[in-house]
Amino acid sequence: MGRKAFMFLVLGLIGISSKTVAQNLVNGKKIYETRCLVCHQADGGGVPNMNAPLDGSTNVVGNDISRMVKIIKKGYNERVALDGSYYSNAMTPNPDLTDAAIADVLSYIRNSWSNKASMVTIAQVKKQVVKK
Repeated sequence: MGRKAFMFLVLGLIGISSKTVAQNLVNGKKIYETRCLVCHQADGGGVPNMNAPLDGSTNVVGNDISRMVKIIKKGYNERVALDGSYYSNAMTPNPDLTDAAIADVLSYIRNSWSNKASMVTIAQVKKQVVKK
């Protein structure tokens, strides 16, 4: 393969990849708006002492997504300590969300507001779901 053909292929893949990322974020935003926004708010700030913030949260932008996957899938019904504050409102489980939907909403949350973190892949979510 010639150098020009190789560069064209690489640039084409980058274009496809950026379109896919954009679509994942669009899908994630739709899920967030229908399932998460009521409790975690449009700005990701949550509700003091009730619903944990997602904007700037170490659990959201950290490298270990397993806790987030588990909470989205199975819900959470305990008082949670997060970044020096406590939150007590239960989160309902979302067992109907597909692995792709969870990857999309986590990618959206991890890249919205002041958050700047890696995208979450379906493979990463599947790995966490298998662990249970």
